[in-house]
Amino acid sequence: MIEERGRIIALVGDQARVTAERRSACGQCSVNNACGTSLLERVFGRHPVELLARNPIGAQVGDEVVVGLSEQGLLRTAAAAYLVPILALIVGATIGERFGGAYPDVASVLGALIGLALAFWWLRGYSVTLTRRPERQPVILRRLDARLSVTLSDAHQRIDIHRSEF
Repeated sequence: MIEERGRIIALVGDQARVTAERRSACGQCSVNNACGTSLLERVFGRHPVELLARNPIGAQVGDEVVVGLSEQGLLRTAAAAYLVPILALIVGATIGERFGGAYPDVASVLGALIGLALAFWWLRGYSVTLTRRPERQPVILRRLDARLSVTLSDAHQRIDIHRSEF
């Protein structure tokens, strides 16, 4: 289970809308000032992520919580989001080129665009299907005790001893 900390900002039925800060590994990388991810983060900044999670523990608005997501669900969703559009683009381009007649290049581009559009249409339906499957949705695992927060700082590094979990 992949876990992330967040704060509940709203309750929607038996689910909760949770916001969490995006974490980046750029600080630990040896090329942190030269890569594209670091550059994009500096240009656009970090924006909080909002998600809708099942709330079996009855957490309330303002509670800091730990949200979990299954590794298998994340891998399947990532594979669908990245692989399906690329494969559809390639298959569409190949079919367009094969049956393009006198203009195989134009047909290849059109086939690729049609394949990509079909992939995005399929992904939309796939994401709707996933929202109906509770085992694939994020779930609030536990609350964090906000009273036991201590932050230590020194000149070279900052250590956050976050909330103890109960």
